[in-house]
Amino acid sequence: MGKRPRREGFLERTAQALDIPVEATGLPRVEVTGRHEVRMENHKGILAYGREEIIVSGGKLLIKVKGDGLELKAMNGDELLITGTVTAVELE
Repeated sequence: MGKRPRREGFLERTAQALDIPVEATGLPRVEVTGRHEVRMENHKGILAYGREEIIVSGGKLLIKVKGDGLELKAMNGDELLITGTVTAVELE
């Protein structure tokens, strides 16, 4: 069976309706810079770590970063930096 498309959540709809940044809701913010860098804010931790895939919890959302030679360069309480050759970023 195919996966159902993710429906927009209550917090996302409320943020849009009130014209406030989605980051204020605590949802993750993912920024991809070229093919070699992914920055993330408001993450909830690393679930899986490998050179070809890193899976990060975003609360109700999973963020899968796929590529080659991936490396977690920096991480603190709510921010992280992944480097390497990024081929895909999947949100589930």
